[in-house]
Amino acid sequence: MLLGNALKAGVRFLTYDTIKEQLRDPQGRLTMPRMMCAGMCAGVVEGGLVVAPTEALKTRLIHDHCMPKQKYSGAIDCLKEVLREGGLYRGVGPVMARQGANSCVRFAAYDSLKQIVVGYTGTQVTGVQAFALGMCAGVVTVYTTMPLDVVKTRMQGLSAAGAYRSSVHCAVSVVRQDGIWALWRGATPRLARLMFSGAIVFAVYEQVMKLLREK
Repeated sequence: MLLGNALKAGVRFLTYDTIKEQLRDPQGRLTMPRMMCAGMCAGVVEGGLVVAPTEALKTRLIHDHCMPKQKYSGAIDCLKEVLREGGLYRGVGPVMARQGANSCVRFAAYDSLKQIVVGYTGTQVTGVQAFALGMCAGVVTVYTTMPLDVVKTRMQGLSAAGAYRSSVHCAVSVVRQDGIWALWRGATPRLARLMFSGAIVFAVYEQVMKLLREK
């Protein structure tokens, strides 16, 4: 899990920083729409390359663990079965949409808040400030993108192939069966996770960039 999270963060930040630099205007400024565009591209790349296959395995293992009779003996057995079925990238569309939306909102929220802090203090953000801004960006991200996360989870479930024709059909089915607020079900656990993971990742990122600038 640790290696997977490090890989996801690496792909996400590398893609975001690369695209962000290309989108700056001649004065070096970056508008909100351009931040969002860079963040969305970073999330889509991360989702397609790293998140989709790892999430496919994780979702299957979690669902299988809840069954009376388990189908898989472990992660390796699950991977073999998924590869045999050709389902490693099943639901890749919702995953890329979810990651694209997550990074679009999270990076735009973080960088916008960061610009306000830097404009007020006149200095680069500290580790503590980056931690707090990362938490705030996590809150915005969760409540903005939770419906995509719900659809992604449903589409990668064991019964998704026979239950849903598409991501849109899945979303409509959820609303019809459980109401509109079902699209935000599970927001609280995800809020705690994204607040702290975002805070830690952004704080570490700022410290690493500070060290690189000093060399």
